[in-house]
Amino acid sequence: MQAEDMEVPIINNLNDNGDRQRPKGKDVFKDQQKESESSMESPNLEFEYGDTDALTAELSELYSYTEEPEFALNRDYFEEDFRSHARDRRWIELTVEEQKTYVMRLLDALEVTDRDKRLKVARAILYLAQGVFDECDTEVDVLHWSRHNVFLLYNMGIFTALLELLSMEIDNNQACSSAVRKPAISLADSTELRVLLSIMYLMVETIRVQTEDDRPEWRAAREVFKNELGSPLYNGEPFALLLFTMVTKFCSMNAPHFPMKKVLLLLWKTILFTLGGFEELQEMKVRGRERLNLPPLPEDSIKVVRAMRAASPPASAMELIEQQQQQKRGRRSRRPLVKQDSLDTYNERDPFKNDDARDEEEDPEDTDSGIEGEVDPLDRDVIIQPPPPPPPLRPPTERVNFPKGLPWAPKVREKDIEHFLETSRNKFIGFTLGNDTDTLVGLPRPIHESVKTLKQHKYVSIAEVQIKKEDELQQCPMTLGEEEVEETPTEMLYLGMLPNLSQYVIALLKLLLAAAPTSKAKTDSINILADVLPEEMPITVLQSMKLGIDVNRHKEIIVKAISALLLLLLKHFKLNHIYQFEIVSQHLVFANCIPLILKFFNQNIMSYISAKNSICVLDFPHCVVHEMPELTAESLEAGDTNQFCWRNLFSCINLLRILNKLTKWKHSRTMMLVVFKSAPILKRALKVKQAMMQLYVLKLLKIQTKYLGRQWRKSNMKTMSAIYQKVRHRLNDDWAYGNDIDARPWDFQAEECALRESIEKFNSRRYDRNKNGDFAPVDNCLQSVLGQRVELPEDFHYSYEMWLEREVFSQPIQWEGLLQNP
Repeated sequence: MQAEDMEVPIINNLNDNGDRQRPKGKDVFKDQQKESESSMESPNLEFEYGDTDALTAELSELYSYTEEPEFALNRDYFEEDFRSHARDRRWIELTVEEQKTYVMRLLDALEVTDRDKRLKVARAILYLAQGVFDECDTEVDVLHWSRHNVFLLYNMGIFTALLELLSMEIDNNQACSSAVRKPAISLADSTELRVLLSIMYLMVETIRVQTEDDRPEWRAAREVFKNELGSPLYNGEPFALLLFTMVTKFCSMNAPHFPMKKVLLLLWKTILFTLGGFEELQEMKVRGRERLNLPPLPEDSIKVVRAMRAASPPASAMELIEQQQQQKRGRRSRRPLVKQDSLDTYNERDPFKNDDARDEEEDPEDTDSGIEGEVDPLDRDVIIQPPPPPPPLRPPTERVNFPKGLPWAPKVREKDIEHFLETSRNKFIGFTLGNDTDTLVGLPRPIHESVKTLKQHKYVSIAEVQIKKEDELQQCPMTLGEEEVEETPTEMLYLGMLPNLSQYVIALLKLLLAAAPTSKAKTDSINILADVLPEEMPITVLQSMKLGIDVNRHKEIIVKAISALLLLLLKHFKLNHIYQFEIVSQHLVFANCIPLILKFFNQNIMSYISAKNSICVLDFPHCVVHEMPELTAESLEAGDTNQFCWRNLFSCINLLRILNKLTKWKHSRTMMLVVFKSAPILKRALKVKQAMMQLYVLKLLKIQTKYLGRQWRKSNMKTMSAIYQKVRHRLNDDWAYGNDIDARPWDFQAEECALRESIEKFNSRRYDRNKNGDFAPVDNCLQSVLGQRVELPEDFHYSYEMWLEREVFSQPIQWEGLLQNP
């Protein structure tokens, strides 16, 4: 049992003197003591969230450690072919024209029918994309030549040739059927696919990343490549759809040899490149609001989150007991509680005024963003002259630049103002005026002030405008006519994904489930380790350890790619049109995404974030430039020196953000969080001292706080304080009290069905080609009707002479009848 689950019963075990009654099991308290010690010691994690990790880390994650011997293989095939072309010269010594000539030769050789020869040529191209590492002395040189070669390969048309080969491999039924029949699939079954996908990944990732010293022609090539990948130029659909097809084919067990990690990484980077990352999304949001004449965003959320500091995790049961004992000992020396009127002067400070509202002598505990060292909240709020503060837990230098006030501007929705006015009118006048938010006749002065404050902080989202416009288009299809839909990359991707959307979502969640560390291996589950297991299984202990690290790393990379991919899709679809986001969300919810993410977090999240499943000396490009030291069990166990694993922390934040997107403003889905007992799971995740991760955990706790009961809120006051300090305020939201629970029945089916109906209407209006049969315009012009091409069935061509004889020549025509008046 976790410490969080034990909190309330342990507090109740205190007798009147504050001493602990002896529990049944001693080990429980030992575990809690360890946990509390570790939570006190856990350092702040210096993690900067972004679209991706550093380029070298992203490139190294493409390769498994079992693929290491293939680096030399690629080099050997290249050198064997290159020697016959340029004797006694090195690649880096050639002029650009000579390099282009050689690449043209490789391109021609890719078209041979012999499969083995084609693979050798592909390996030579992969060696070029990897940066001709045998001719380089440092990792910087490898990256420089890799970049040079990738742009050269792209300009020579290599990507299109690889795409054709990839399509052939996907449709290779012989390879698929032989893989299905094999009892154990290994690295060797996916060799061709791995080589092709590796080159394509290197091209997409290298061209995607912009550097300051890029040449003008490279910048132009980047834009062209970005447009090509996002447009339906390859096989009549965006490139991402081909990769989605690979994912569904793999998950349906029809192609178990597909190297899924490489497919998912390439799919994620393709969508990141074509649609844009988080900063581009923020810019698009700003531009979108300008187009709709909406007021600008109150703040840049990326900057606000980066400026936040982590809070100390909530105390475990042992800390709470010690705290209570200290309080009971220290209460005698305290000042007595003051009267209510003094309380009012204390509470006059407006939390939204950042400037001069707070005194210099204020208790530092109030200005700190932490949740640590909290006294009884009832006592703290009413003491005018608090006792001297305890020594700070952190060095004081960390506090100097911390801004006063709350990090987010408060927001109010139009619905909230309507609801507030409706309640006020019922109370003071006895009737309501519907959606009127301007008429304040008959309401007392304080209500006028309240409405004024609410309107100051009113926020209209792009989604609300889109929903309103969609309702109008549904109601007036004739008068408003066709909607002009901009052909953005997001729109084209959605259009391509729509027919098989549920299959894509289910396949991604199946892979996420298989890669989650909490999942137990089942015989019927999909095998995601096909592209990491060697042909010959390890013999020595050292080989087994190395493979164990490789398998864990492989799973972590899959989780990272899927979490980032799903988050990007949700964010881009939401910005493009709210109902595109809602259909993806609904497919995720119906495919059990909410319990899956909670299951993922139901582990020791600190150990997952600090996992050391990497061997630095085997990472690319380090392993191809430096001499390989002899690996020992000790060096494998040591791992890297970082205090956390970037990809695992990145994955956790992505999954929390997805969970937030699925549950925000959805009462029935919030109730799912409550039903699945997510509060203790999420509270454990607060142990990770990283501000962004804590923010998204606290958001998820905030939306369900009112349903967790008074006892939970009472015994989790530190968490409540953290929510107040870090999460945006909705002025009418009584999240901390839970007054309207009885008025909100939980009808999951009705809410989801109503949403589904709106989504289907939207899709049918915008994408159904046979739409609105009753309202379709009729062509009455004789010339245009006769001039239309009519598709005739194939059998008509064989029998049209008989038809002419029967229907035309044998029928007498009364030509005079045409001249007579009707």
